[in-house]
Amino acid sequence: MGSLYGDRRNEQRHRVVSVVLAVLAAAASAVAAVLQRKAASTESRRRAAGPGLLLDLACKPVWLGGVAAIVVGFGLHAAALATGPIILVQPILVLELGFALLFAAAVFHSRLHTREWTAIAGMTVGLALLLFSLHPSGGDPGTASAAAWAVGIAITLAVAGLFGWRAHRSPDSPRTTARRPAYLGIATGLGFGLTATLVAAVSSALTDRGITGVLTTWQTYLLVVLGPLVFFSLQRTLQAGRLVVSQPAITLTNPVVAFGFGVGIFGEDVRTGAWLIGALAGFALVAGCTVALARSPLLHDAPVARADRGGPPSV
Repeated sequence: MGSLYGDRRNEQRHRVVSVVLAVLAAAASAVAAVLQRKAASTESRRRAAGPGLLLDLACKPVWLGGVAAIVVGFGLHAAALATGPIILVQPILVLELGFALLFAAAVFHSRLHTREWTAIAGMTVGLALLLFSLHPSGGDPGTASAAAWAVGIAITLAVAGLFGWRAHRSPDSPRTTARRPAYLGIATGLGFGLTATLVAAVSSALTDRGITGVLTTWQTYLLVVLGPLVFFSLQRTLQAGRLVVSQPAITLTNPVVAFGFGVGIFGEDVRTGAWLIGALAGFALVAGCTVALARSPLLHDAPVARADRGGPPSV
């Protein structure tokens, strides 16, 4: 009895640590996005895009700070996945959008309106409701069979490829203006979700067998291949059209992939029955608030441009 109680306390401790690490990872990613945007928005006015721009950015402390934040965020994300279920960790990363607005307001000397504060609060409440209702636990990426991994990866890549193909085939017209960034956003979100599952497997191998486990697990090498491809997909998505269309698609697709892998492949447990009503309500609230936050001018170039013209930035 005492051993069972001790196991439950240990599991609860790991959950708390995982939540804290995931929140810090979301914050670090938001810092990286804001700092790199600030550096790029300043430098791009003096030099056209190209190798010279990248070299100039590499000499800017603010841009290097953004790169450092990316590294820190990745480490925190990996640590969170090593200590908690992927269904618990991935949804928390949607907080990056709210953090990005808070940091952007500080960096660009702007302010948030009531609608942004309301959306940030609503996203937090919805996320808490979602995770409380599901109460994910258990699971281990290291015990998943190769066949299950193959099926999960094949389905994810096939769906991502389908949406990428649909985006490529969408003709240039006013009717399809929103479709292309939406399709690309879904494909990118699927890619991010898939890379997160690979990070979870690599983190599990590191915990169980140390650096030898990392070097001998095939997920490590697939992650090395897919990581740059997903990054390239993100760049295409950001250039395809309005952020208000692509950002919700990226943000919301990621945890859906995590849920599928967590339950179907890693063997994680979630509450079902009437609890699913609360989970769906929480997800719907997160989705609505994500769309609302993506409409904020602080996620676009308007506040920066206005400040550069000598006027006060505003939202």
